[in-house]
Amino acid sequence: MSDPLAQVVELLQPNASFSKLVMGTGRWVVHRSVEGRPFYLAVLDGACRLAVPGQEPITLGAGDFVLVPAAHDFAASSLEPPPPGTEAPPVEVSPGVFRLGSQDQPPDIRALVGHCAFGSEDAHLLVSLLPRLVHVRGRGRLTTLVELLNDETRSDRPGRDVILARLLEVLLIEALRTTTGTMAPPGLLRGLADDRLAMALRRMHEQPTRNWTVAELAREAALSRSSFFERFRREVGVAPMEYLLGWRMALAKDLLRRGRAGVAETAERVGYSSASTFSVAFARNVGMPPVLYARAQRAEEATLN
Repeated sequence: MSDPLAQVVELLQPNASFSKLVMGTGRWVVHRSVEGRPFYLAVLDGACRLAVPGQEPITLGAGDFVLVPAAHDFAASSLEPPPPGTEAPPVEVSPGVFRLGSQDQPPDIRALVGHCAFGSEDAHLLVSLLPRLVHVRGRGRLTTLVELLNDETRSDRPGRDVILARLLEVLLIEALRTTTGTMAPPGLLRGLADDRLAMALRRMHEQPTRNWTVAELAREAALSRSSFFERFRREVGVAPMEYLLGWRMALAKDLLRRGRAGVAETAERVGYSSASTFSVAFARNVGMPPVLYARAQRAEEATLN
């Protein structure tokens, strides 16, 4: 049976861009804007506060892990922040190691902090299915993964980029699968936490080529058509057919981007009866025909290489 969460993370194409060890002493604060990139933080010891727009500020302690799949503006500080206007920038004391606050006293907190990027052009669509913020307490596996990421980032060993990509995939899946249940915001994870909806979601991911209808998906979920539709829209955040269309387009763009299939084969592999029908749907959704999209992706790839 398909694993929708693993498929979404794989399509996001995560790659590491920066990782560091941060130590803070006394009163300090740091503000950052990372332009929607994923941000993660693991507290090794000590405590701090994290403020993310749209979320209640949270206090983090040793063993806590935070993931923000699309971070914009946020601030981290000591439990008692300094007076406004007295903030000092971090000081790099050795490669990949930064100090905040007082420089001549033992640190009150040590944390591993990292930013990464998603290579997928559909990142905005896929990230919209995930929680805006993941906060996990006492999961040593996550801290271990962040430590491995930090170590690999600092290294120059063969296969480094492949290892980083795989570690990030594991880190994201491990973090995201801890955020389930009715307390999760509307999205894929909340849908997967609902046993009835999870069956329909898995079927859509397992058989994207099938000519699904709302009635058929409702039968998979053992719900009436109306109950399924309202429950899906409430828990996942979009209507069932809208979710299926978005998933098919994400798969199609991945196939075209990687040159794995032509337009006709791509149409067949994502559930369209003809290349022309697929081309119309693709152009409406993406803004250009699939032939031009594939050509543009090849040209961009050639430029980067």
